[in-house]
Amino acid sequence: MNKQIRAVSLLAGLMFLALMINLTGSAIFRQAGLNNDPRNVRVRDAEFSQNRGDILVGSMPIATTKSSDGKFAYQRVYPSGPEYAPITGYYSYYYGRSMLEQTENAQLTGTSDAQWLSRITGTLSGHKPEGGSITTTINAKAQDAAWEGLKGKKGAVVAMDYTTGAVLAMASSPSYDPNDLASHRLDDTTQAWKKLIADESSPLSNRATREIYAPGSTFKLVTAAAALQNGYKADSKVDAPDNWILPGTRTPLPNDSDCGGEKITLTHALEVSCNSAFGKLGVGLGQDKIREQAERFGFGKAVDSDISSVASKFPENLTDAQLAQSSIGQFDVAASPLQMAMVTAGIANGGKLMTPYLTAEVRASNLQVVSRHHPKQMSQPMTKESAEQLKSMMVSVVNNGTGKRARIDGATVGGKTGTAETVEGKAPYAWFVAWADKPHVAVAVFIQSSDTDINEVTGGGLAAPIAKDVIEAMR
Repeated sequence: MNKQIRAVSLLAGLMFLALMINLTGSAIFRQAGLNNDPRNVRVRDAEFSQNRGDILVGSMPIATTKSSDGKFAYQRVYPSGPEYAPITGYYSYYYGRSMLEQTENAQLTGTSDAQWLSRITGTLSGHKPEGGSITTTINAKAQDAAWEGLKGKKGAVVAMDYTTGAVLAMASSPSYDPNDLASHRLDDTTQAWKKLIADESSPLSNRATREIYAPGSTFKLVTAAAALQNGYKADSKVDAPDNWILPGTRTPLPNDSDCGGEKITLTHALEVSCNSAFGKLGVGLGQDKIREQAERFGFGKAVDSDISSVASKFPENLTDAQLAQSSIGQFDVAASPLQMAMVTAGIANGGKLMTPYLTAEVRASNLQVVSRHHPKQMSQPMTKESAEQLKSMMVSVVNNGTGKRARIDGATVGGKTGTAETVEGKAPYAWFVAWADKPHVAVAVFIQSSDTDINEVTGGGLAAPIAKDVIEAMR
């Protein structure tokens, strides 16, 4: 009997020990995750009864909290609603959080480890808990220019300081009003959500960071980078046949314009966006080198920062024909505007790609700075020598090639146009990526659709003027 009792006691003791380890582990390692899980109703009710911190552009709140006599003590408000929705995201009782409202939730609720002293001080003084505020990297003038440029169009704009990775503008159109989802009239939020989901224009889609599209000829920057990293120079001669037949097929890879001869320099191939030159170049380099170069720029993984993003992709196991198409940004290549801004930024910054980020600093409820962002390098996609050559090639695109509408007096601007085929009978995507030396900014503009006649849709015609306006807004 005593042996059986000891066995039961030992088993019970082990179960209690396992329970204590689990509870201790949850308290130490899982608390933040559980608190930030939008499905946690208890925490959600407490949050809606708390003064959530502001999201700021400079001193201007783009998300703030006001006292309320409704269902909860505080109401989340978005003063500039749709324009900044791709940055703030929404904060909704039923539908959770998105964008900065999600990635910086611990800071905004004051539950982050960085704000522990403020929490203790507040508790000892008898004050109710309050969230911290975050100051974004966004430039209001650049954001306004991006938002205005997208009016009447589906698309997105991303601008970033290529020396630090700070995102200066992030616009997506069409957009939505986060106030409709933040209301305490929960039945109204349900109706608003259903309407947004049913909208064929997909206003909830963040085209800037969370959707990927064929990048078209802007991807030729990646192919050019791979060439420069593997022995080519800006003045190297490359094959540029008029009507090259894709390997193993009877399908030609046409050029949109005269490439200027059967043999042209790599610089001229970029200036006129010669498809056959870059298709043959990609096949010659091989898919492993093109894919490796794309991955160095960030393809294949989401950005590891406070930006909610999805991974861009370069396909695998390609035939030579598919590789040729992929080398000009077609076939199954897909990238977000953020990704193409990163490609441009890495080139502009002498081959050094900085991690993009949105939060500049965090202040506790007592206004003390609890954290500041320190820029960090994400990768080294190119050598400085190769990057300088590609920068010069991009300047030639703006001065002598397809990107002339992005010229800015008093500034050096490099760019690349892109017009990506979609499905037959529909307008292509229009792209333009650019960098400038005054200010240090890289921009990606993507136009998914517009009222422009299908035959007049080009990256140089539609997207380049928007990039120019965004750059000029910051000068």
